[in-house]
Amino acid sequence: MLSKGKVDKNGKALKFSRALKSDWVVKNNVAHFGLKEHASVDIKQGFVLSTVMSAASHNDSPYLPLCVAGSCHTKEPIKKVFADKGYFGKPNREFLVLNKIEDGIMRKTTAGTELTKYEKERNKAISKVRYIVEQYFGLSHLYNKAYRARFPRLIKNALDALFRQMAFNLFRASRILKTA
Repeated sequence: MLSKGKVDKNGKALKFSRALKSDWVVKNNVAHFGLKEHASVDIKQGFVLSTVMSAASHNDSPYLPLCVAGSCHTKEPIKKVFADKGYFGKPNREFLVLNKIEDGIMRKTTAGTELTKYEKERNKAISKVRYIVEQYFGLSHLYNKAYRARFPRLIKNALDALFRQMAFNLFRASRILKTA
């Protein structure tokens, strides 16, 4: 939900006063203004269980517990959490251990350390499962223009995401029922 931002004559990002929760982030040397959506997706069927919205400038890591807690409404307890490198860190690993959930968070290099061969293979194995999660974002961006926040307020974008999730889950369910 990031949009390319405009910069002033000094190259600094312009801010908009009406978007109180949105913020700037620089990605690949391009300034983007907007919000980020963090999602919890069932890897068996691909249903979206919960999402959390945050300002684009916020680090991803603190939102993992919120997504996991939001998806605890299912009958089966969560056995393993698969997440990309943005959620890497000791607090999230401790959260998973504390809740007896298996760690499927991809590893990333830290200052002065390189990934071992095992960690690279582990990341590759995790990415083969994570594509199911990424389908939600890819299809939402492709068909619903979810790469761009539609409203200036966080609450309106959260509601927009909720309706998008419901539509995605209904579409996913219809595909599952067709094949059954």
